[in-house]
Amino acid sequence: MLIAVLGCVYLHIAKNSNGSNTDSCDGKKHEATIWKRPMFIKGPLGIVSGTEIAFLVMFIALLIWSYAIYLHTGFATITPQSAAAAGTKVWALKLKSAALRLGLIGNICLAFLFFPVARGSSVLPLFGLTSESSIKYHIWLGHIVMIIFTSHGLCFIIYWALTNQISEMLKWSKAGPANVAGELALIFGLFMWIATTQRIRRKMFELFFYTHNLYILFIIFFIFHIGIPFACIMLPGFYLFLVDRYLRFLQSRQQVRLISARVLPCETVELNFSKGHGLTYNPTSIIFINIPSISKLQWHPFSVTSNSNLEQENLSVVIKSEGTWTQKLYKLLSSPSTIDRLGVSVEGPYGPASTNYLRHDTLVLISGGSGITPFISIIRELIFLNTQFKCKTPKIILICVFRKSSNLSMIDLILPISTIPYDISDLNLQIEVYITKDKEPQLNNQPYLQTKWFKPNSTHAPIYAILGSNSWLWLGAIISSSFIIFLIIIGIIIRYYIFPIEHNSNNTFSNPLRSFLHILIMCGSIVMVASIAFLLNKKHNTKEENKIQDMEGITPTVLPNSMSYNPDRELESLPRESLLQVTNVHYGVRPDLKKLLFEINGSSVGVLAAGPKKMRQEVATICTSGLVANLHFESISFSW
Repeated sequence: MLIAVLGCVYLHIAKNSNGSNTDSCDGKKHEATIWKRPMFIKGPLGIVSGTEIAFLVMFIALLIWSYAIYLHTGFATITPQSAAAAGTKVWALKLKSAALRLGLIGNICLAFLFFPVARGSSVLPLFGLTSESSIKYHIWLGHIVMIIFTSHGLCFIIYWALTNQISEMLKWSKAGPANVAGELALIFGLFMWIATTQRIRRKMFELFFYTHNLYILFIIFFIFHIGIPFACIMLPGFYLFLVDRYLRFLQSRQQVRLISARVLPCETVELNFSKGHGLTYNPTSIIFINIPSISKLQWHPFSVTSNSNLEQENLSVVIKSEGTWTQKLYKLLSSPSTIDRLGVSVEGPYGPASTNYLRHDTLVLISGGSGITPFISIIRELIFLNTQFKCKTPKIILICVFRKSSNLSMIDLILPISTIPYDISDLNLQIEVYITKDKEPQLNNQPYLQTKWFKPNSTHAPIYAILGSNSWLWLGAIISSSFIIFLIIIGIIIRYYIFPIEHNSNNTFSNPLRSFLHILIMCGSIVMVASIAFLLNKKHNTKEENKIQDMEGITPTVLPNSMSYNPDRELESLPRESLLQVTNVHYGVRPDLKKLLFEINGSSVGVLAAGPKKMRQEVATICTSGLVANLHFESISFSW
């Protein structure tokens, strides 16, 4: 937790010292380090680097070593005499000791389980990680945790059954481990574990999503089972997760202002939201969206395609109609009926703490289908650096693979709806589009582009950073102050309530009640401090929101800097013509990625891939083949 607080201070200083990539405009190249190079491409772990494999091996070695030490220490005290004194056999005591030590090992794994899923935590960006790229660590840890805890529970059940103590399963001890609480925690964990299987997660996502909320009951009964002293091992990670989760809850309560929606003929929509000027984010950021009229409980992550520097008033996401939820959204927006308003709630955006695409001579962006969306934000960032700061940007080669010709309309989304004048003619951009299904251009009777405008609602607010422009400092203050308040209150309760009971009556205070008090005070401290920080920043956001509303009332539809500026007009401008000149369309073929990548010259070529798993694996295999040394691979995907 100390690392998390110090990380908040560090990230705040780093953000203010180089809030953009302009510090790299001197043209200095920074070679990509070898520790990010993929080592394994195909397999159950997916695309993983040598560093990730090294840490995974070391972590498993830690568990094995710890378990071996625990067993050695525990078995040393088991003798025929101790077994006879306990009225059982040596092997039974060893089985009980082995089962108990499994629980201790599982607690070590649980200590790290919640760090990867704290989206707004300072720990991940401090180590150069993002929330979406860290989901795989949560998955790995989750499997290890459940394997160990299931073995722990089964070993105890076998021990009780063989020693005729099966009634122990129904005991809830006030002084020691509560067996019933442990069994309930294991049952909830098994429900979550089963729901994470690929078949359920892919075909019944709602079941997976709703079942995963059982983590609340899992943790509560887990703490009841082992008590607070052992629960403190996993407390830091869970505490940081609770802070992040409550802040996300506060942000999601406010519906945001949706300005317009562009409906493309390829069953894709672009949603344009109003945002506060103080909200900044880096390319490849993601935002979670909830639309109550479609589903009140479902939240889905999408790449943010807008650039916070070029588009200071708007935040945009592109959504491809591929699943049940996205299909309902597309039908809702593409229907002839007029929709005046659409309620939307968001969480985020979340993204990398910093990016430096200028370290490469060439950027190769390889996308399949909707995988183009994170690359739109990268190209817009380079447009901003090239236009405003005259940075020497790398050559950009965008390789898009689509199934049908109608998907060509997604190329137009590269152009930002910007209040800042820009010209992409100076940008060294090359776009290669491959249409795999259509052998020749197809005539489409659908309108090329539809734009739907939404009336402003007084209850809808622009998207703001939940803790304002100094969000890292506020987060550090929330973590530290809430934890100090928690320690003070729980210390007072122990000194003036629990201690007198134990001291005067010589009775042990109930462990479950002690655990409940700790959980209650911990959650109460977080809610109190985070709510105060949220309300203080909301006052500032309200002032800015009133200014935006006044601007909308004065400039209805005409001025380019207004919130209602017509984006279709931008597609007919000079940037649109420049975009067409650098776009080559290939029909009926797939790209020969190996040939394309090997022909690229330059000392440092950054290769980013987003899209289907097989395509990302193919690109990773080419980059790590060792035939060329200038290719540096990075995969962009949502693992969950």
